[in-house]
Amino acid sequence: MGSSNSKIKFPFSPRNSAKDHYRSVEQKVFNQNSALGDLSLDTDTNSHTDTKETYSSDEDTGEIFYRFVILHAEDDIDEAVRVQELLQNEFCIKPGIIFAEMPSGRHLLENLQDAMNGSAWTIILLTENFLSEHYCEFQAYACLFSSLTKPHKGNTVIPLKPRNTSLPLERTPLVLGAINALQEDSPGFAAQVKKIFQESSYRQQQAVWKNKKEKEDVQELLKW
Repeated sequence: MGSSNSKIKFPFSPRNSAKDHYRSVEQKVFNQNSALGDLSLDTDTNSHTDTKETYSSDEDTGEIFYRFVILHAEDDIDEAVRVQELLQNEFCIKPGIIFAEMPSGRHLLENLQDAMNGSAWTIILLTENFLSEHYCEFQAYACLFSSLTKPHKGNTVIPLKPRNTSLPLERTPLVLGAINALQEDSPGFAAQVKKIFQESSYRQQQAVWKNKKEKEDVQELLKW
């Protein structure tokens, strides 16, 4: 699942060349996402009734509004997949996606925009590798800016320090250090996860996303 190619040298490359490193992940993710339609989602912490979610807002196109997207360093694909599976399997927060799963052959900024708009929460994986790739910091700041300028995106950027190679607080960028991060090795991790990933917030953002998609569809039809 790891990369045998060289690391991205130019974070503003016009093409998402990083995807070439992620091909080994794609088939696994495709198989996982294909089965998501049969799975039950988590419920709001204020309700213990199981709910069924139709992930696609448009069943003909198969477009999905994800619960979360994990932004990660290129060398952290394995760790990002582990965290993705942890949230989906242990906490029933699904469907989720990691940035490596975004479509190939596209501008990195375009994929970042789609990742943020197409998911309720943006998780920033804070590891030792985070600081080794400048584009990671840029992604984090772009997400924070989006959360500040879009009312429905407030408090949706979640720094997460995994138990493996977690980035120490003293090396964490000041802006990200000011946000209460999820720490996997913390005794209160499970309670924090349940508090953050609220069903009501997901529904609200999904409604905004669907409304925007419907407007875009109408605009496309008018072009004809």
